[in-house]
Amino acid sequence: MKIILSVTNDLVTDQRVHKVCTTLLRNGYDVELVGRRLSNSQPLNRDYRTKRLRLLFNKGFLFYVEYNLRLFIYLLFCKSDVYLSNDTDTLIANYLASKIRHRPLVFDAHELFPEVPEVVNRPFIKAVWTSIEAWIFPQLQHSYTVCRSIADYYHDKYGIKMGVVRNIPIANHQLPITDYQSPSKIVLYQGAVNEGRGIERVIDAMPYLPADYIFQVVGGGDKLDELKVYAEKLGLSDRVIFTGKLPFEELFAYTAHATIGVNLLENKGLSYYYALPNRIFDYMRCRLPVLSCDFPEIRRIVAQYQIGLLIDDFSPQNVAKKIVELAEQPKNEAGFAAANAELTWENEEKTLLQIIANEK
Repeated sequence: MKIILSVTNDLVTDQRVHKVCTTLLRNGYDVELVGRRLSNSQPLNRDYRTKRLRLLFNKGFLFYVEYNLRLFIYLLFCKSDVYLSNDTDTLIANYLASKIRHRPLVFDAHELFPEVPEVVNRPFIKAVWTSIEAWIFPQLQHSYTVCRSIADYYHDKYGIKMGVVRNIPIANHQLPITDYQSPSKIVLYQGAVNEGRGIERVIDAMPYLPADYIFQVVGGGDKLDELKVYAEKLGLSDRVIFTGKLPFEELFAYTAHATIGVNLLENKGLSYYYALPNRIFDYMRCRLPVLSCDFPEIRRIVAQYQIGLLIDDFSPQNVAKKIVELAEQPKNEAGFAAANAELTWENEEKTLLQIIANEK
């Protein structure tokens, strides 16, 4: 049984889709993942087939039109038993191909797409994406998403029943083994460097932290260059380190060496408010205490297992105070042990496999 999955990124850093592909492959499915190739895309070495489309446009309206047209043509002429669409920006191509080819469609919502910061304050753009969801979502028979809040939102809005498959690392992930000890205390942010990620909140706090504290930003995105300039203007170039985008295979080496992790999302739309980011679970797996915004899904993890601090005062002085408090207090080893025992991809993938099995 062949499954074609599709995303709009270049596949290099997408941990969630890689885990889905690996799970399906391990359970006997023939898997192909389709994305796009950028000018700086790094090589891929995966156990499943990959295809990256070359496009003329790489952002804006014309990108989404071109990608969905190219993807639709590709899906139409490739053998597949199931189409698995990741996020609303791949949905039109998958939906039309599934209708024409009479093949089942499965949908994975990584976020509330019309509510992301890049969209939520642009009424026309938001209306376009909302109309696409209003057209297709009520017809979805099999779908899942990253957390219960988003599943409930779409159930209330469109009457669909979405499974929940949280983006948790696999239980037997081999963490880096090293005796390296940094002379500095490393405050880590990992993930997309985009609007509303709260990275500026940590940069602003750096002057209030002891000199041995370093802020490391691991990831790429639309605001990377802007934030580099911002840190430089504040005289923090030697204390705020930007690595750029890294393959997820290399990510855990950085996580394992950090002192604490940060996740200070701004409340810029329901997508962020309901978010349950990968980084929360990556920090958890590396026993890295997390300083986070107090949003519902994040609170359920951090508060239940007591593996960090939740704050709602983001003044530079308070952020700095909480960073030091978290870095210097003993880790809750029992909380990390319980979280890592109970929260595993092996548990989450059961829902995924059940959804796919229903399409046979």
